[in-house]
Amino acid sequence: MTSSLVSKKSGEFRSGFVSVIGRPNAGKSTLLNHLLGQKVLIMSDKPQTTRNRIQCILTEERGQIIFLDTPGIHKPKHKLGEYMVGAAKESMREVDMILYMVDLSSDYGPGEEFIIEMLKQTQTPCVLVLNKVDLLSKEQLMRKIQQFSALAEFKAIVPISAKTGENTDELLNVIFGHLSKGPMYYPEDEVTDQPERFIMAELVREKVLQLMRDEVPHSIAVVVEEVTEKKTLVKVRALIVVERDSQKGIIIGAGGKQLKEIGSLARKDIEALLGSPVFLELWVKVKKDWRNRVDSLRNYGYGKERGE
Repeated sequence: MTSSLVSKKSGEFRSGFVSVIGRPNAGKSTLLNHLLGQKVLIMSDKPQTTRNRIQCILTEERGQIIFLDTPGIHKPKHKLGEYMVGAAKESMREVDMILYMVDLSSDYGPGEEFIIEMLKQTQTPCVLVLNKVDLLSKEQLMRKIQQFSALAEFKAIVPISAKTGENTDELLNVIFGHLSKGPMYYPEDEVTDQPERFIMAELVREKVLQLMRDEVPHSIAVVVEEVTEKKTLVKVRALIVVERDSQKGIIIGAGGKQLKEIGSLARKDIEALLGSPVFLELWVKVKKDWRNRVDSLRNYGYGKERGE
């Protein structure tokens, strides 16, 4: 911590924990990557991309916000889904504020009703964040604001575009305005509580999400098994886990072409993360029905072994 930053913070530094919730594909990860100014969370046009509760740390002269990015709230179909929804619900407890993100391009339905009922049962202050405002007219936006205002009590309603960054500065002003004076919980140069291995595994999983057909992405897990620092590069060995032999064949592709494409794209992001040349080695393994096996969930990072 620099002395100049300390002097500017004296007596006025605000801090707190903010849970970011919403339905799958609401834009939570896109928003947090924009606010942090770098890619920490993976993004995909497929729902339920985020599986773990991940802390993202934003530090400014006026304070520090620890965002808890959560899995999209949905009706779970397997034990992994139950874990994901449980992580999202847990994140609403013992935080200073909740950001409830809504995708304005989606219709209001049972998913939003379920979240609204959850919010009614908590005493934690909540800010409604209406995402993709760039897709609506002013009249359509006003109708949405009126609709949600009647459903629950929000400390503020902030329309934004997570993709373009529109009005995200105002969102930060609102958050800091509702936080109390407090300490710096993390060093100012830290942007996540997750280890590099976790982020590297997520970057590989992101590329599978981007390149694969719909039936494959949610059946995979990625584990970084080995990281070795050489003189001129970092060697990373990662395992892609699938549930069926047919999925393994799809990911590898004819002549290994698909797996090479996944590796090439992931390697570029991992090199940006580590600031070093990377040799990325990918393997694919079949673990039948792993999403419904408690031991597999824990082995692949979804459970109490991660401190959640």
